[in-house]
Amino acid sequence: MTSSSAVGRTFAASTAMQRRLHELVPGGAHTYARGSDQYPEGMAPVIARGEGARVQDVDGNWYVEYGMGLRSVTLGHAHAPVVEAVTAAARTGVSFSRPSVHELRAAETFLEQVPGADMVKFAKNGSDATTAAVKLARAATGRDLVALCRSQPFFSTDDWFIGTTEMDTGIPDSQRDLTLGFDYNDLGSVERLLERHPGRVACVLLEAATGTTDPAPGFLAGLRTLADRHGFVLVFDEIITGMRWSRGGAQGVYGTTPDLSTWGKALGNGFAVSALAGRRELMELGGLRTDVPRTFLLSTTHGPETTGLAAYLAVAEAYRQRDVVGVMEEQGRKLAEGANAAAAALGVADHFAVVGRPSCLVFVTRDHLGQPSQEFRTLFLQEMLHRGILGQSFVISAAHTDDDVARTVEAVGEALTVYAEALDAGSCDGLLRGRPVAPALRRFAAPRRIPGAATDQLQGHLLSTTQE
Repeated sequence: MTSSSAVGRTFAASTAMQRRLHELVPGGAHTYARGSDQYPEGMAPVIARGEGARVQDVDGNWYVEYGMGLRSVTLGHAHAPVVEAVTAAARTGVSFSRPSVHELRAAETFLEQVPGADMVKFAKNGSDATTAAVKLARAATGRDLVALCRSQPFFSTDDWFIGTTEMDTGIPDSQRDLTLGFDYNDLGSVERLLERHPGRVACVLLEAATGTTDPAPGFLAGLRTLADRHGFVLVFDEIITGMRWSRGGAQGVYGTTPDLSTWGKALGNGFAVSALAGRRELMELGGLRTDVPRTFLLSTTHGPETTGLAAYLAVAEAYRQRDVVGVMEEQGRKLAEGANAAAAALGVADHFAVVGRPSCLVFVTRDHLGQPSQEFRTLFLQEMLHRGILGQSFVISAAHTDDDVARTVEAVGEALTVYAEALDAGSCDGLLRGRPVAPALRRFAAPRRIPGAATDQLQGHLLSTTQE
C-alpha cells in the first residue's frame, strides 16, 4: 500500500520545532495558511531549504512541493537569476533617503507589462496594495461602501475585509457595515446591490477569475459598463492571477481593463514586493500633481527597498526569455490528467478530483456520501506527505519537472488506494492518524471546550468546509 518513499519518514524534529514556535509566535506561524492546523497532526514539516520544486525539512525529508510560497514562487525556489539580482542589489545598499534607480526601472518594466495601467506604486504585501485601492476609490468618489465578491476567499488583512469573515473579533461594527457582498458571475447581484445603495458604492472589487472558475461571457465587460454608468471604481485583485494567468494578469487574458489592479505573489518569486496600478487620474490623487485634497497612499519605508524591486526585475526578465505561464500550464495539464486518471482507475473519481486552471490546480475531496470533507482531505494529505509530496493544493511552478509530476501522480495513485479503503468503510477511522485539518479562517481555535474560558459557545464553531 505504501511506496518506498514512505518508509522511514519521521517528523520528530519538525514537531519539536513547531511546538517551540507555538510558544513564541501566535498560531505557530506568520500566516494562517501556513499553520500546523492546516496539516495532519504531527506531520507539519518545518522547512530547512528549497531548490527548484523541492524542499527539505529539518528531519532531512525531501518533498515535491506545490502551492510554493502560498502560490508566489513560479520560477522555483532559489532561482539563480533572481537570487543573483537580489544579492547584487543588496551589495549596493537596500534603502536610501531618496528614490533609487530600481524604482524607476521597476515602474517602467511593470507598466510595459500591464499596458492598461498608467502609474504604479510598489509595496511589500498584497493586503496593503488592495487596501490602498479601496482608499483611493473612496477618495475619488467621495463614497464609503465597498462591494466585494463574497464567494472569493481573501482580499486583505485589514478591517474592511476581515470584518466579513469568521475572525471578526476586534473589528467595530461600523467597519463591517461598510462592506457589501455580491456573487461571482452574477451581474444581477451587482445591479441589485447598486439599486439598494444608490450613489454610495465607491468600488467593486474582485478577482477576475479563480483557479476553478472563469468569468462567464459578458460578466467582466458588464462590470466595466456598470462602473462607467454608476461612477464606481472597478478593482481587479491580481494578487494570485498576476503572472500566473498571463504576464499581464487575468485582465490580459479576458480583455477587460479595470480602473485599478493590485499585484503581489509572483512578482518577486517569493521575495516581498507588491503593487497598486491603475489610471493616472486616480493614482495622482496620492501624488503631488493634484489640486484636490491628497490621499495618503502607500507611503512605506520598505516598499521601495532595492532587493524586492531587483527580484521583480529579474522575474520580469525570466518571463520575457521564457514562456513561464505556458510551462506551468503544460505541466499542470499533465498532473491533472495523471491524477484524475488514477482516481478513475480506482473508481473514486466521484470523490476525488483535480480541478481548475492548469497553472492553479486544486484538489477536491469528498466523503462516501459525496460531500466535501475535511476528514478525507486530511487523509489524502497524510498519505501524500508519507510519499514525499507537500502541498495543500496542486498549484504548480515552472520548476516542476516531468519527474516531479510523475512522482506526484504515482503518489496520488497510492494515496487514493488508502482513500478508497476509507470510502468503502464509510469512515477514515483507523486510517487517519490524528484530528482533521481545519479551515484557516474560523472563529475559534479548536472545536472543543477550552479550560477556563466561556463554555458552550466554544463547541464546534468551525467555518464551513472549504477546499484550498
